[in-house]
Amino acid sequence: MRGYGQFCPVAKAAELFCERWTALIIRDLAAGGLRFSELRRGVPLMSPTLLAQRLRQLAAEGIIERRPLTSGRGWRYQLTPAGQEFVPLVEALGVWGRRWARRELAAAEIDLGLLLWAMERGVAPAAFGPARTLVRVEFTDQSAAKRFWWFLNQDEACQLCLTDPGFPVDLYLASSLVDMIHLIRGDLPLARALDDGRLEALGDAAARRALKAWLNLGPLAAIAPARPEVAAGL
Repeated sequence: MRGYGQFCPVAKAAELFCERWTALIIRDLAAGGLRFSELRRGVPLMSPTLLAQRLRQLAAEGIIERRPLTSGRGWRYQLTPAGQEFVPLVEALGVWGRRWARRELAAAEIDLGLLLWAMERGVAPAAFGPARTLVRVEFTDQSAAKRFWWFLNQDEACQLCLTDPGFPVDLYLASSLVDMIHLIRGDLPLARALDDGRLEALGDAAARRALKAWLNLGPLAAIAPARPEVAAGL
């Protein structure tokens, strides 16, 4: 970790916070403790070696801590009180990004794995009620191997299934990968996506009514872009 060689508190904090990937690690840990493998899913372009090194640095500075799992082998990483104080800064970055950095997606940003990770962690499985509910998502522009994904909602948890778990499907969703990213980001309102045919939702009527609550788009999704040319797009 390179320093600025200054005693200024801004410089000292920036040495930690402005290091590449740190804000994204804090972003993911803000939602709760995670295993190393789960953290990797949130930063797929970060090498495992660099992630392990960054976690050690943040632990040494008292920003995160590692605790053993309550069952089984392994560890969970979570923010300390000092790390929690960084969370509003990450949220402020998100607000600025929603207002000023919205634009067409670059090719490298159309990331299926990151979208699935964001959906699995972000949806609200309790929106469907206590009964087990299976949602199948079809990405119409993807190859056969990447086209279908299942989200199993039960016991107030959501699990991404790489293959059909064998239960009856309650809700079928179909869209292009790009449109689903825009929907999850908040660029494309759900009602508009459905009306324009950019998202198809079929299945149980109660599950369809709960779709908006299940997607559970965060407060950042409601922030309007400040650039008029972006606001007029999509």
